[in-house]
Amino acid sequence: MTAQAPTRPGQQPERLKGAAKAAALLMALGPDYSAKVLQHLQEHEIEAITVKVATMPRLNEEEVHQVLNEAHEMAVVHRYLAVGGIEYAREMLARAMGLERANALIDRVVTMNPPAPFEFLRKSDPRQMAMFLQNEHPQTIALILSHLPPVQAAAVISHLNEDLQAEVARRIATIDRTPAEIVKRVEEIMRRRMSSLLTQDSRTVGGVPHLVAILSKVDRSTEKHILERLTEVDPMLAEEVRKLMFTFDDLILLDDRSLQRVLREVDMRDLALALKAARDELKEKIFRNMSQRAAELLREEISYLGPVRIRAVEEAQQRIVAIVRRLEEAEEIVISRGEEAILG
Repeated sequence: MTAQAPTRPGQQPERLKGAAKAAALLMALGPDYSAKVLQHLQEHEIEAITVKVATMPRLNEEEVHQVLNEAHEMAVVHRYLAVGGIEYAREMLARAMGLERANALIDRVVTMNPPAPFEFLRKSDPRQMAMFLQNEHPQTIALILSHLPPVQAAAVISHLNEDLQAEVARRIATIDRTPAEIVKRVEEIMRRRMSSLLTQDSRTVGGVPHLVAILSKVDRSTEKHILERLTEVDPMLAEEVRKLMFTFDDLILLDDRSLQRVLREVDMRDLALALKAARDELKEKIFRNMSQRAAELLREEISYLGPVRIRAVEEAQQRIVAIVRRLEEAEEIVISRGEEAILG
């Protein structure tokens, strides 16, 4: 057998590359930790690593040390990046291991996991960001908010003036795919202009679902104003947004008094159809808010239905959702949104 050439410090053994390196790490971690790691991988990745594990010779002490040390270093880089961004990570790592080593590690992590567009804005104060964005073109604001988490985007849009809110909301809902070069260019400009607040491909951002996620986090008055203005400029879009604003599953969010008010308006057969595909938790909440006799009749109605078409279930759920929206508009029920306070 040919002796394996020794490796220099920091040099990876020749056989520990790609999937083999991942396999070596799992072997070094042991079966319990390896099983937890595999739960986060895709099927084809698990298959490739498993093949390597099955065919790899026993690791020597040096190889075990190297793969564990590299995994630890990469985890530290990710942690520093998550806490304070690239420059913060670079500074912390440079203090611990020298600037050259820190730069090499950060470059590897960034190459494998490029930062999301407008990542530098994730920690910015929403009020200050709104002030900076107030005079930007609505399309630019929409592009930026579409790349931010809905909670943060909601806070920003709440601080824009009312006329701008509706226009930005409309543009968020109609954004499709934005070329990488445009996203990058806007990001570079905003980074320069908003420096005090402190490598992408085409990305699908924005759209109606993203707008709905934002509106679900803003206060009720902001949401109502935006929907009213959207109705004026684009009625079909406004209706599409409204359909997604409250789903049948969201009935579980209603307080008991509001749910009981809704149930008084709902046709029993519609309710039975709608509950045919509902979660047990939602069914039980509805049963608890009915009289014992009514709950028994509803259970019987559900059992008598037999097989039903998904389309029929969805239509019944939509009819109930329409009742919820009507009662909320009339202020007869309360739907809790985000962190909105409700006074008793």
